[in-house]
Amino acid sequence: MSIRIVEATGKWTVRASGAVLGESSNALELIEDGHDPVIYFPREDIAMAFLDPSDTRTTCPKKGEASYYSIEAKNRTLKDAVWSYEDPIEAAERIKGYLAFYPGEYLQVERV
Repeated sequence: MSIRIVEATGKWTVRASGAVLGESSNALELIEDGHDPVIYFPREDIAMAFLDPSDTRTTCPKKGEASYYSIEAKNRTLKDAVWSYEDPIEAAERIKGYLAFYPGEYLQVERV
């Protein structure tokens, strides 16, 4: 099983409870065997004021340790809805400091 990181084609947006958190033409797409592709946004393209750091950490053998953020959205907190690899292993170096989002009912990631 392997991972590939490529430039995500087009412009991508992320919304929480309808509010735009970010938009980027510089997103990356991480493709990992057995998983849906994940879009990673450059941190500078995201409204970080809406993200609160979490104490949650997970470890992936292919990417390293992930740190998490919760999103303060309209009338709700989306707990641990965002993750980032601050110091990924060499194979995932391109996503260092980028942010990925768990899409769901109140959080959408889409190409525009």
